[in-house]
Amino acid sequence: MVVAIIGILAGAIVLSMAVVGSDRQVEQEALRLRSVIDLLREEALMQSRDYGVLFTETGYRFYVYDYQQSAWLEPTDDRLLKEHTLREPLNLSLTLEDRALVLDPDFDAKEPEDLEPQIMILSSGELTPFEAAVYRNFADGRFTLTAELNGTLEISEDGFDSPR
Repeated sequence: MVVAIIGILAGAIVLSMAVVGSDRQVEQEALRLRSVIDLLREEALMQSRDYGVLFTETGYRFYVYDYQQSAWLEPTDDRLLKEHTLREPLNLSLTLEDRALVLDPDFDAKEPEDLEPQIMILSSGELTPFEAAVYRNFADGRFTLTAELNGTLEISEDGFDSPR
């Protein structure tokens, strides 16, 4: 009986460590976002194009600025720049100029013509300074992507209880 109780407790501890400990899925999403933004920054420099990123609580979408139409357009036929939805229960938060923005829950919450990117990646190589955090909605840990005006991107890990 004692061995069974110890076994159940050990199993519960192992399972709970995935929730409260460092989380690979959260880290992978933060790394993906950093990689795509870094790639777009290089693309913006090489092609003299301006890109934008629109965040929601559950994902992000990329845009290209069209100077002929004076509008942000969704890129067509580009798998890398298509809308990316985070797997549940992951969420995003966005901070601009030390102010947390209230993000829409998803892209269906607004009309398509009302959508405008919060982050711009300019053809000069500059980008809007921001902090985007990826986290599980029921856990304290998060990975935060910090972007500087000069295009520097860094990821930091906050709030996870167990070491990597």
